[in-house]
Amino acid sequence: MPRILIIEDEAAIRRVLVKILSEENNSYQVEEAEDGLVGIEKIKNQDFDLVLCDIKMPKMDGVEVLEAVKKIKPEIPMVMISGHGDLDTAVNTMRLGAFDYISKPPDLNRLLNTVRIALNSKELVVENKMLKKKVSKNFEMIGESDAISRIKDMIEKVAPTDARVLITGPNGTGKELVAHWLHQKSERSKGPLIEVNCAAIPSELIESELFGHVKGAFTSAVKDRAGKFEAANGGTIFLDEIGDMSLSAQAKVLRALQESRIQRVGSDKDIKVDVRIIAATNKDLKNEINESKFREDLYHRLAVILIKVPSLNDRREDIPLLIEYFSEKISTEQGTAKKSFSAKAVKMLQDYDWTGNIRELRNVVERLIILGEKEVSEKDVKLFASK
Repeated sequence: MPRILIIEDEAAIRRVLVKILSEENNSYQVEEAEDGLVGIEKIKNQDFDLVLCDIKMPKMDGVEVLEAVKKIKPEIPMVMISGHGDLDTAVNTMRLGAFDYISKPPDLNRLLNTVRIALNSKELVVENKMLKKKVSKNFEMIGESDAISRIKDMIEKVAPTDARVLITGPNGTGKELVAHWLHQKSERSKGPLIEVNCAAIPSELIESELFGHVKGAFTSAVKDRAGKFEAANGGTIFLDEIGDMSLSAQAKVLRALQESRIQRVGSDKDIKVDVRIIAATNKDLKNEINESKFREDLYHRLAVILIKVPSLNDRREDIPLLIEYFSEKISTEQGTAKKSFSAKAVKMLQDYDWTGNIRELRNVVERLIILGEKEVSEKDVKLFASK
């Protein structure tokens, strides 16, 4: 049953509102507060789905209550109650985040329609927040080890901010999964996540790839082209293997970080961009700095938050869960029955030296599902998963 709080200093108006809402098919549970201060305390200590709030009140007026509620519990819709002389103020409260306003004396149909619509909007806000906290199954982070739990906790704290993140760890450990989690749990999740593999792009093309170019900037530049930073505007850009980026491109990335502006190759025109940067590398950037291969100023700009992804050898307790996850996923992809792994087979796989990390484990599990018996045995592991 939705809970509604009425903040109104006139007892007669309160009684009318309570009567209307309480008798509406017994649908609503209604609480009262005689002024703004009492209302704020109730909102702090209780859960409400909707607040009806008078504008002209002693001690604390409706505008102040609205501003306070938006800081305490911004998801609660606020409907303002306005007298004839308060209409201009009521309209202004909409700009401050009020859902709507109703005039005194309240019209029955107008009041009930406004309440229903406001409560539906609250459900949508809550649902959207829950969806934001979920991450696509394509990017699940499987594991319950202390190392993985710490990373998940870090993501929950960091994702809602715009802080830049540097993800480190060996190849195949799942650094890209961390980047996807950070984006999908962020306020930018509706915007694009643009991935750039810096190691896969030739050094002479990396600047054009990142920042775009204008026609005639170089031989093959036959027309203007936007780069990845422009494509990521309003969202996130993930610079994977940033340790392989050329020094000249690093300088331009640094400028983009400092000024939120870029220039296409061959142009002197500034383009404003609103982009969150997440970077990843399998290199020790501090060593790269000492060898003059990476800019120290860029490192400090990127490494506001450092997340180190452990090797699979450092989280062996997660291997049984990963085997189960990959077995189910691969069987679904191939349209075959899911295979189980014997305890001895799992133990053997836990004892392997996983130099290729999770990527290598997935390949081995797929091989065992294709070639192994109905229940993958120790013998299958020896035959098909040997190093």
